[in-house]
Amino acid sequence: MPKSLPARWRRRLPVPAALAAAMAIVLLVSPASATAPDAAAPADSGPVAGEPANVVEVLLAGTAELDALVATGVDLDHHVERSENGVVAHAVITPSEAARLTAAGFTLGDVLHRPEDARARVEERESTIAAHLAENREFAAAAADPTAPDVSDIKIIRADYYTSGASQVLSVEAKWAQGQTASNTLTVERDSGPGTAIGSGGTQTISRFVDAGVYLYHRGASAVTSRPDRIRITSPTGDVAEVKVQEWLPTPETSPEGPGYQKDFVTSYLTPTELYARIHQLAAEFPNLAEIVELPYKTNGYRRHAQAVLGSANASRVAVDSLAWGHQGGNDISVELVNPGAGNAALAVTVSGKAIRVALGTDGAGAVTSTAAEVVAALNAAAGSLVKAYTYRGSPGNGVVAPAARTALTDDLSAPASVSRDPQPVYAIRIGKVRDGSKPGVLAYAQEHAREWVPPLVAVETAERLLRNYAHDGQTKQLLNNLDIWIAPSVNPDGGHYSFYDFNSQRKNMTNHCPSTGAADFLGRDSWGVDNNRNYTEYSLFDGYSGASSSCTSGTYAGPSELSEPENRNVDWLAARPNIKFSMNLHSSGNYFMWSPGAYALPDRTSAPRPTLAEESAFWGASSRILTAIKQHRNMAVTPARTGPISDVLYSAAGNSGDMLWYKYGIYAWNFEVGTSFQPDWEEAHSEAMEFSNGLVELMRVARDFAKDRTRPESTLTVAPSSTPGMVNVTFGVSEPASVFYTLDGATPTYSSTLYGSAGIREGGETLTIPAGTRINWFSVDSAGNVENNYTPDGSGKNYRNGQAVLPTS
Repeated sequence: MPKSLPARWRRRLPVPAALAAAMAIVLLVSPASATAPDAAAPADSGPVAGEPANVVEVLLAGTAELDALVATGVDLDHHVERSENGVVAHAVITPSEAARLTAAGFTLGDVLHRPEDARARVEERESTIAAHLAENREFAAAAADPTAPDVSDIKIIRADYYTSGASQVLSVEAKWAQGQTASNTLTVERDSGPGTAIGSGGTQTISRFVDAGVYLYHRGASAVTSRPDRIRITSPTGDVAEVKVQEWLPTPETSPEGPGYQKDFVTSYLTPTELYARIHQLAAEFPNLAEIVELPYKTNGYRRHAQAVLGSANASRVAVDSLAWGHQGGNDISVELVNPGAGNAALAVTVSGKAIRVALGTDGAGAVTSTAAEVVAALNAAAGSLVKAYTYRGSPGNGVVAPAARTALTDDLSAPASVSRDPQPVYAIRIGKVRDGSKPGVLAYAQEHAREWVPPLVAVETAERLLRNYAHDGQTKQLLNNLDIWIAPSVNPDGGHYSFYDFNSQRKNMTNHCPSTGAADFLGRDSWGVDNNRNYTEYSLFDGYSGASSSCTSGTYAGPSELSEPENRNVDWLAARPNIKFSMNLHSSGNYFMWSPGAYALPDRTSAPRPTLAEESAFWGASSRILTAIKQHRNMAVTPARTGPISDVLYSAAGNSGDMLWYKYGIYAWNFEVGTSFQPDWEEAHSEAMEFSNGLVELMRVARDFAKDRTRPESTLTVAPSSTPGMVNVTFGVSEPASVFYTLDGATPTYSSTLYGSAGIREGGETLTIPAGTRINWFSVDSAGNVENNYTPDGSGKNYRNGQAVLPTS
């Protein structure tokens, strides 16, 4: 671990002139904080809710143009592809924002993702849930049908026997007709071999498995003393099912997952409410291995004041907000603006219950004369106990107001009543046999960005794997016996709920920091919130670093101050646990694997301090193991070009959490960027959850091995014939999971050299086809930072490995 890091290792830099110039474009992208100088409507009146937000390519000439794009504060997907032709970034923008970017000189490419794609994912999820519920109802009805007396209300799905080292294990899954509504465990009786009595081999219990509120089956595994031939389950209602035990398929010896390793625990996308219910269920099922920790800061909550904007021309618009939250009575308020139909009428406001009627003033001819500013003053005077009124986005309000029909104020929130509107507690599950802070700690947290629906599944899948494999998998037992693991599946539950039920492109939390002179009105509602991954303390916007915005409607709004948001204070509280040594921040998308430094200052890209060589060795070495584990699921590779420090492979992200964990607390902090889109179809989302859970579990193994690993890796170079004349095929081999850096031009290898792809004992490496006779210089580094030959890869060392690409002689 970095022993020499100061408690707060950073420099505050003034915002340079070039950055200030680039930030001027923010007014083109998110101009809500600007005020209108006169009654005329400005050419751009700022964000307007209800526009669809698409993921769109932005075609950039190079790095400088990328920095300018980031400086605008536009909402960027985590995708940056560099080539000799330039840079392609992905932005999440509405049509009006696209027009403003084009006007600012940026070139847009293809539309990659539309809101209807996300709606299809929600419909897919709801259809899956409905199908499971229907299946449960049909099973229950069939079991209760008196005309079918032979139908049992217990159905055994599988009964698998396997060995794990010296242990013998029986894994059982069964469905009970009343499992949707009853929480009973089921008891499994087993024989002790062919011809023996059921019960002679003992009993074990299996527990309900519930996903997204839907009962799927009971499942569980237990050690046995002999191989059973048959099992029997008697349901709480007395029905009986009996089946023959099957042999589990053998597991390759090279797999880190032992025989019968249980995984695949997610069946649909999960909302934050469902995520929290899931980890509570797990902690209740495994009280000796897990507990729920309520983090100290509640969020603002999935709630809003009820609002309306009356009128169409900016200077004559009237914005009205309820004082009460929408769900606490604000949604019951209505406002109407009426022409009294008489000349020389005085402006008057009457309140009947929660119905507010504004009779507008007229001249002698009966024409309405009341301005927006006058109506605002009258509303605040007569209905100030119910509402707050204000002119639209800083307009002086000198335009005459048009009559408006009775308009109900609304918080415009669509989630069902099962989603609380109160300030939301944020939960983490703490996993480990010893949870007193004496064991090395590992932290995993997800959904800083609301629209990223797959990362929380990775978190829950990993928690399930750790707890459900403890009893019978030796490697999992070693992890839980020797680590203190914290998993927070959704640190931004308010934004997560808003993304599911209201606006799928929501990136931020739901806190409205916009002033009434800006975009605090109803039409700005899809642009509110703080980017939780820009609100931390190290190398932030407030220190002069690039990649965050001061505009309250920007996709990268850093908030009013560092750690202003409860979501961020919760992550800071977690990181402050003194035993936390490793962490993984789960994001999507882009298939990146990154670490600090994550920010630089413009115009000269002054970076946050880079890790020392020893520390960077640990980052690179562990990455090899983790990425190899990810690839093992379906051969999907996180490429070397997308592996490395955040600001090297992506862009500057001032105030991100990885930098806070590394620079403030000395935690080895990585960032996953899972998959290639925020809300892929379920088949893809499921695969991403499985493969990145592989990687997260491998991080646990890295943490377990880190302190005791002092063995330096050893590498080999193999040269084989190529089908191309004058060329040979070259591969590297390593004695343990390790990264290999190499050069082909005679240069001394460093961490800036080419990273060999897919190194590791469980995965073959890539094949390099190079000219015969090429001189190759290289070194390897393992997950604990041990470098081959004790080489110092700073460009001055000489004891790196070297060889020539020549075929061996027979």
